[in-house]
Amino acid sequence: MENSTKFNLFSFTGKMKILHMSWMAFFITFFVWYNHAPLMGAIANSLGLDKEQIKTLLILNVALTIPARIIIGMLTDKFGPRRVYSALLFISAFPCFMFAFAQTFEIAALARFLLGFIGAGFVIGIRIVSEWFPHNELGTAEGIYGGWGNFGSAAASFTLPVLALWLGGDDGWRYAVAITGVICLLWSFVYFKNVSDTPKGSTYFRPKNVGGMEVTSKGDFVFLIIMKLPMYFALALLTWKLSPEGVSLISQTFATTAYAGLIALFILDVYKAWQINREIFVKPVPEIQQYKFKQVAVLNILYFATFGSELAVISMLPLFFAETFGLSPVIAGMVASAYAFMNLMSRPAGGLISDKFGRKKTLLILTAGLAAGYFTMSLIDATWPVWLAMVAAMACSFFVQSGEGAVFAVVPLIKRRLTGQIAGMTGAYGNVGAVTYLTIYAMVDASTFFMVIGATAVLGFVTLLFMQEPAGHMAEVREDGSLELIKVS
Repeated sequence: MENSTKFNLFSFTGKMKILHMSWMAFFITFFVWYNHAPLMGAIANSLGLDKEQIKTLLILNVALTIPARIIIGMLTDKFGPRRVYSALLFISAFPCFMFAFAQTFEIAALARFLLGFIGAGFVIGIRIVSEWFPHNELGTAEGIYGGWGNFGSAAASFTLPVLALWLGGDDGWRYAVAITGVICLLWSFVYFKNVSDTPKGSTYFRPKNVGGMEVTSKGDFVFLIIMKLPMYFALALLTWKLSPEGVSLISQTFATTAYAGLIALFILDVYKAWQINREIFVKPVPEIQQYKFKQVAVLNILYFATFGSELAVISMLPLFFAETFGLSPVIAGMVASAYAFMNLMSRPAGGLISDKFGRKKTLLILTAGLAAGYFTMSLIDATWPVWLAMVAAMACSFFVQSGEGAVFAVVPLIKRRLTGQIAGMTGAYGNVGAVTYLTIYAMVDASTFFMVIGATAVLGFVTLLFMQEPAGHMAEVREDGSLELIKVS
């Protein structure tokens, strides 16, 4: 089988081809998702936006990503990564064009809201990489996929302002944004033609039902419902931010309708979960086919603290450096970009360490480092030399992003046929974290903000003690009813 070939980053055949095609697809999704941020000044001038409207666009950009990651996870498990990634890239190009040629704030806002969906692309690659790589290389492969793909947002901030200037004129930003949409459209065809869901001869295990996550015990069913709540709270928080109490993009009536809608959606979600899992209330699932939902819950909390804090910190760090040290916006942006730059190495490093030294041990060490890193950052003030503050931010960033890599080194080892859904839920928790932290940041000073993140990392460390190291095999049932044992350690 192609899986047995050795791990060679410079190869473009077999499993390595799948890895390269997939991290490029993820890179493009982030490139498009963050194509507005570095051009915000030009966009604001062109559309005549005020400060509140700019803030609103930034919030809208991430609003849809929480439900999108859940939905995309389900679709990936059901229809396979090749189809779902290609479709996501193809469809997302159109709101990208809509944003590029928007003439009013309302059209731009709607386009940014719809583009939140492209932020879910990450989830798809987690499943396809887990199909192609054996357990002892999985953390490294997922880390490369996540780290190199994530770099799309940093690449947007380096290249798009230059491209917009080169294309010139008041509409330079429009052409730059439209070009990212064209790349997105083209890659959807390239990906579809060049990728297959599994190596030749392997089975692609699908969930029995689409529409909700399967669990394998009654206790886990209750646990699943509890873990759904924070996602709805985060969406309610976003609604509140857009309401008259926040930036006043939507009316109070619309906000109240949205809250009612979220409650109705939660009830429907619980009902769907019960429909999919009602058999476990009648007869127990055979032990060999069971998995523990607490494994998923722990990873959710850790991703809340790692990716959630990364998204929140990236958006406040340039301003924090500018205000603390009196730097110009350009210099502050460059200093702060060091935090995002670490992704290229840190995420793969987290996965690699996890492959070599064990999943749980790696996560414990990285989570402790994360807490220490943010507590250190809470001490930064104007008396520090700038270089030392930058070193502290980069050291903290290493633990944050290696932690993300280590989380996704465990995700594919829980239950193969649910990998997309587990990745979707864990990924969504990262966005829930970002919404939570940014809301806290709006209410407190930077030092307290870093302290709060450090405290949630300590909470993550405590929950991690309850996680079990993946060991032995996980069992999946083939279509003919026979069992396949998939090695996880």
